[in-house]
Amino acid sequence: MIRKGIAVIIVVTLALASVVRLAEAKQPKKISRNGLVTSFGAPSEANINAFRQGLRDLSYIEGKNILIEYRQPEGKVGLVSDLVAELVQLKVDVLVATDPTAIRAAKQATKTIPIVMLTNQDPVATGLVDSLAHPGGNVTGITRLARELSGKRLELLKEIAPRISRVGVLWVQPTALGQGPVFESYEAAAHALKIQLQSLQVSRPNPDLDGAFQSATTGRASALVMVTHAVLTPHVKKIAALAIKKPAPLNVRGQSKRRGR
Repeated sequence: MIRKGIAVIIVVTLALASVVRLAEAKQPKKISRNGLVTSFGAPSEANINAFRQGLRDLSYIEGKNILIEYRQPEGKVGLVSDLVAELVQLKVDVLVATDPTAIRAAKQATKTIPIVMLTNQDPVATGLVDSLAHPGGNVTGITRLARELSGKRLELLKEIAPRISRVGVLWVQPTALGQGPVFESYEAAAHALKIQLQSLQVSRPNPDLDGAFQSATTGRASALVMVTHAVLTPHVKKIAALAIKKPAPLNVRGQSKRRGR
């Protein structure tokens, strides 16, 4: 009798499990909706493709089992908060923010929706998270700590062109949102390498690149360092073209050739 009872329990359990699986199979699977917001223009095609590939690697196919709501203010920074609020109203499952302005707007807009950030800056110094080990709140993500590499960039530049003595630093004017010690992060390394820095600060949202390069030429900069920023990223081709067109001393290769004559 005991064996028969156990057999009945097993059969009933298996039957119930089959019913549950059948019911689950009939239920439509929830499609995850996520929001991606930037502060300046649309992300590059290469970045979007990389983002989609990363999702595919995790078995998320856009339009099939995941939806992405893309939002960008087309150069109007004041619209970022409104775009984030729109995504919050849509009740997205995750907010992806790709620069400090968008990250801070997302953090201020919601305390419950997970926020995944991508930033070059120190998120602790800029107040985005409590610490790298324990971010706290609803913000997590990746930081490249690009400012920490400022000195290394100058070291590599000096190694490539040992004769340079004056370097122009192209960077974007900070805002109240906090951009961190941008220009200052190069000063210690410049002093150690005996390089004089020239600040080529531009304003947002429309940087005067022609004026900055004219200042660099007038100041006889031997080379140029561009500090990565969402304002400058859409203009990288123009920046490269201006650097190529400018005569030495901006063109380090040209300067070396003339000295070799």
